[in-house]
Amino acid sequence: MTVEEDGGPRGDLTVRTSAMPADTNANGDIFGGWVMSQMDQAGGIAGVDRAQGRVVTVAVDAMTFIRPVRVGDVLCVYTRVGHVGRTSMKIEVEAWARRFRTQVREKVTEATFTFVAIDDAGRPRAVDLPVPPVD
Repeated sequence: MTVEEDGGPRGDLTVRTSAMPADTNANGDIFGGWVMSQMDQAGGIAGVDRAQGRVVTVAVDAMTFIRPVRVGDVLCVYTRVGHVGRTSMKIEVEAWARRFRTQVREKVTEATFTFVAIDDAGRPRAVDLPVPPVD
């Protein structure tokens, strides 16, 4: 979907990187696993910000690749914190490609990643409540 068809990315721009030739499959498109890795990194950044500490990925909801990412495209990954439980968070992640040498942006995939907050020993810990803004 293009920006016009989808209404644009939802969430905060969390990761932005260029797709390089080393990241391609035999068809010359960027590996889906590379895209998923970028999404996991972005979700982890959002999770750390929300939990104010370490998080680990425990699940990824269904992911459908809508369009390919090509060499030279800029992959932009957007995140939104969804449900927050006692120790876990669902982070909604969208990946958009800004096509090489253009300003055209198209959604390439989306998924919901579940992260668990952990302590220094790797045990689940409570996700801290957000700090209210200071007036």
